[in-house]
Amino acid sequence: MKLAVVAEPAPLKTNADGVVRVGNTRVTLDTVIAVFNQGTTAEEIVYRYPSLRLADVYATIGFYLNHQQEVETYLQQRQQQAQEIRKMNEARFDPQSSIARWAAKDK
Repeated sequence: MKLAVVAEPAPLKTNADGVVRVGNTRVTLDTVIAVFNQGTTAEEIVYRYPSLRLADVYATIGFYLNHQQEVETYLQQRQQQAQEIRKMNEARFDPQSSIARWAAKDK
């Protein structure tokens, strides 16, 4: 019997907002790579995020290791976007005034 060796595409999908998700889940590439870089094994990642398939996690880690610079650039861009959104939200909704309003309601 001859084994057919076929390259499979990475199980990564980019949604309309530019967020990369793993497989058919809502788990982001950011999440998988962050916990992987903390030393979490693929099996532990699947345990933490049961919607993921083990094969997809291994393929995602493999993609990351083969394209580390591009993925790191993507992750840095995502962090910058998150900081910008956080600043915009803090400017729109001052957390101190919200706390004061909630405290006043309790009195």
